[in-house]
Amino acid sequence: MTSFPPAILDAAARNVAALLAHAIEYTPAHAALVVFDCRSELNAALTQAYRRALPNATFIDFDSVGPDDVLAAFERLSAGDLTVLIQTTSFRLNDYRIRMELFKRGLKVIEHMHLSRMPGEQGLHYIDALAYDPAYFRGVGHALKRRIDGASGGMVDSGGEQLVFASPFEEAKLNIGDYSAMKNVGGLFPIGEVFTEARDLEAVNGRVRVFVFGDTSFHVNRPVTPITMIVEKGRVTGAENSTPEFDAMLEIIRAHEGEVWVRELGFGMNRAFSITRTVDDIGTYERMCGIHLSLGAKHGQYQKPQFKRKDARYHVDVFAVTEGVYLDGERIYADGAWIVASAASHGGTG
Repeated sequence: MTSFPPAILDAAARNVAALLAHAIEYTPAHAALVVFDCRSELNAALTQAYRRALPNATFIDFDSVGPDDVLAAFERLSAGDLTVLIQTTSFRLNDYRIRMELFKRGLKVIEHMHLSRMPGEQGLHYIDALAYDPAYFRGVGHALKRRIDGASGGMVDSGGEQLVFASPFEEAKLNIGDYSAMKNVGGLFPIGEVFTEARDLEAVNGRVRVFVFGDTSFHVNRPVTPITMIVEKGRVTGAENSTPEFDAMLEIIRAHEGEVWVRELGFGMNRAFSITRTVDDIGTYERMCGIHLSLGAKHGQYQKPQFKRKDARYHVDVFAVTEGVYLDGERIYADGAWIVASAASHGGTG
């Protein structure tokens, strides 16, 4: 059971239905399987939402059956069918990597993870973040990608500090609910991000104010005062107004990787999250409308010759106070919003 008021449950059902129709493009011609657990209030709300949106789906309570029963249910599905995973933490089926294995079978997948990290009001933010506006996510997302892919450099204005990317960027990747050019349909929700990194990581220099970072338990850590991170030749060389927790995170990375690299440049797009509207799960908050960076050598999407996959262990998200974002001197972010779509609509290169 859930104590969320009916209006919130109605919103959850509407948001889930929009995701299914416009992002996943699911139709009742295919089977649907929802695997859930009942260990958190947010789980209960989402499960109820999917029951309303998918009245003919099969629902399995993960805690009431054995792993073999869940695997058998997956086996009965065919390519193009849908699987939804609603998890208080994350389901474990021995060494079975659930989402990857389901994708291999040609299934569409919606995965909700670590819902226990978002109690109370945070659950409302999470439900809001599931709202899917195709015109916004696809219009702004593709416009951002075009700008990023064509840029020779960029800069993040972090409220008195600047982080400069004096390099073109790697081809931007999209997480905007448009799977038309992708092998797999679905993934981890909520969505809303375009990400890249500098082709030449050593061309990243400057200072950036960090207002949130991911701690060692994958929770949001928000220092009282933003930490000013100093970046030289793509490495973190100092941190002003730091905290013991931030220093410990940097030391853990240095102990295993030698130095702290700045890799991912993430353009978060989900308007349900902001500098003041947060959730505790760092993987969910990563979609926040603004800029985030990753610290550490690990990045599965981009291969760089100076990093060996076996030695790259860390990918820690940090979130920048973002006053403005510039590509080739043109401002594309202001007042908490991306402004690329307006340029595209006026005949710009988008």
